[in-house]
Amino acid sequence: MKKGHLVGIGIIAVAIVIIMTSIGDASSYETFNTALEMKKDGDEKAIHVVGQLKKDAQGEVQGLQVREDKTSFTFILVDNEGTEQEVFYNEPVPADFTRSESVVVIGSYKNEEIFIADKILMKCPSKYQETDVQAAGM
Repeated sequence: MKKGHLVGIGIIAVAIVIIMTSIGDASSYETFNTALEMKKDGDEKAIHVVGQLKKDAQGEVQGLQVREDKTSFTFILVDNEGTEQEVFYNEPVPADFTRSESVVVIGSYKNEEIFIADKILMKCPSKYQETDVQAAGM
């Protein structure tokens, strides 16, 4: 075989190894029940949980508690299975947090009562919502 072929095969082999290891590290969305089971099994890695903020009938967010110094807060998140969980985030409340349609928390359980979020991602309502446009004179 030529040296060029061997180098090409080597590069392809390295690329396959990199792809396979990155697939194993890819994160998926889990539920709070799965996250708690992982904690009980000794798995401390951060996971993604997607859900909605707990709201009352009027659409007001319930369970949001901001510390006096406003550097951290807790809130209640309802995951896709309907499990309500108190979440602690050690940063100030993000802008438009209470208006978000869904919230992804990235973190883990430190104890069985509260989920500690290292990062929060929000899907906010679109300001480009579809509206009916009527032409003048119609």
